[in-house]
Amino acid sequence: MQPVTQSLKTRLHTLSRSPYHTDIDAMLRCVLPQDALLLLQDGVIAALGQGNVVARLLALGIPVYALQEDVNARGLAEQISTSILLVDYTEFVRLTAQHAVQLAW
Repeated sequence: MQPVTQSLKTRLHTLSRSPYHTDIDAMLRCVLPQDALLLLQDGVIAALGQGNVVARLLALGIPVYALQEDVNARGLAEQISTSILLVDYTEFVRLTAQHAVQLAW
């Protein structure tokens, strides 16, 4: 009998609160190399180019996305790191369908 193998499940982490009101360290410990991170609502603050939070997120080596509508609503479009991938709601839906598991922070 051959052992059953499971395919590696990808996870989408969503950060919807300010990184200054969330346990970012706990989130960083949970991220795996095949995961992705989507910043939305007040979580887009984590993508500010001059902040130390964005450097920590990018150091994970995973795709980091931010919801364009939330960035615009907060007037942050000019301040977001150029390494952050901006997505619209259609892309948000695609990301949720693409990842088997979602973790909300």
